[in-house]
Amino acid sequence: MRVTLKPAKKIEILTLQDNYIEMTAFDSNEIITRASPLKEGKIGASILAEHGLSLLIKVSHDALSGTILFDFGFSEHGAAQNAATLEAELNQIEIAALSHGHSDHTGGMKALGKMIGKEIPLVLHPAAFKAPRYLKMGRGEKINFPPMTKEGIKKSGFIPLEMRDPFLIAKDMVLFLGEIPRRTDFEQGFPIAFWEDKGTEKQDLLEDDTSVVVNLEHKGLVVISGCAHAGIINTVLYAIETTGIEKIHAIIGGFHLSGPFFEPIINRTIEELTKLDPDYIIPMHCTGRKAIMAIERALAKKFLLNMAGTKMTFI
Repeated sequence: MRVTLKPAKKIEILTLQDNYIEMTAFDSNEIITRASPLKEGKIGASILAEHGLSLLIKVSHDALSGTILFDFGFSEHGAAQNAATLEAELNQIEIAALSHGHSDHTGGMKALGKMIGKEIPLVLHPAAFKAPRYLKMGRGEKINFPPMTKEGIKKSGFIPLEMRDPFLIAKDMVLFLGEIPRRTDFEQGFPIAFWEDKGTEKQDLLEDDTSVVVNLEHKGLVVISGCAHAGIINTVLYAIETTGIEKIHAIIGGFHLSGPFFEPIINRTIEELTKLDPDYIIPMHCTGRKAIMAIERALAKKFLLNMAGTKMTFI
């Protein structure tokens, strides 16, 4: 399915939640704006880092603009507290999008919905409602994910809008990518993820995993993933296929390369990222310390370090 993604002249991505924070970084530049520890001229502001992701994304082209919320973070109040500390203008949000139904991306939905202060659509893949979902550990141990329901979404102030296919939002300047085909030979999903379908245990293929994409005018695609359970290379290749735009300006988000199941594919992933030749690479969240360090070593001139409270601006 080919879509016409309208170009944006400016993209601002404010991280309301990510796994890392360093309030003394002081390395802001024309792209990076770090959160300040100052409040009323004194050290008094703090940003929370958690194993979760939530991004406030603003796109604009001359007088046309759109603002979306991508994911909600892990804990009930973590992303919301950061939004308050950062004085983020959540009332400008017109629509929200969910990368997938895992709780490190849904936990702050109620608190953020209250701060938005109006009922807005939430675009998500219908498989986000799979339940029960769990991880199978050694010796039969199960780690259950909290279920997500349509009723819970509505009570949080959102209108669920289920989409499997690519779907344009934010004045057609942001693409909700929809279900991502699994085509690479090394990105094999999450082997310990399962769910029960009418009492029958099945491998959870995480069909709901998706990303959002922006076309930065004259620069190329900005691909923003939540966890990239479909594989970050699969994700970028599908963004190219769907938009017809081959130039990649930035690849941003969780790449899910942490832990023993995924560390063996770090080097191959870096090889494929190198072939894609983005201008910038910004791994976040579940990418993992080893993978982030390896990406920084291999793609040093393209690498940008993200953290909670950071705003990335691309023009």
